[in-house]
Amino acid sequence: MRTAFYALAVAATFAVPAIAQATDADRNGSVEIFRGDYTTAERTLLDQRRLFPDHADLTLNLAAVYQHAGRVSEARALYRDVLRRPDEQVDMANERTFSSHQLATIALQRLERTQVTTR
Repeated sequence: MRTAFYALAVAATFAVPAIAQATDADRNGSVEIFRGDYTTAERTLLDQRRLFPDHADLTLNLAAVYQHAGRVSEARALYRDVLRRPDEQVDMANERTFSSHQLATIALQRLERTQVTTR
């Protein structure tokens, strides 16, 4: 399964590697995330994950919402969940391709660096 992703630059302490792009038929919270409406994004993502629990884009986006909100342990758990599932290739907006495992690994590394520097 290939999913298109957009890179999102957030404040350095909450840097998020990627946010999945929404299409008309795909409600994955990206529109709400880009608007900064994290509460609605979380609701949308939780609803969609009940319907599509194996979609890496939903899990990655929910983790990004949690990371932005400072809910680091929840974000970390979701990124690890992505790593336990089969890897999916994703197309980035810049026409590069990454795997869901690569994105989750990058996010976990950034979380760890942030945790170390804030201690």
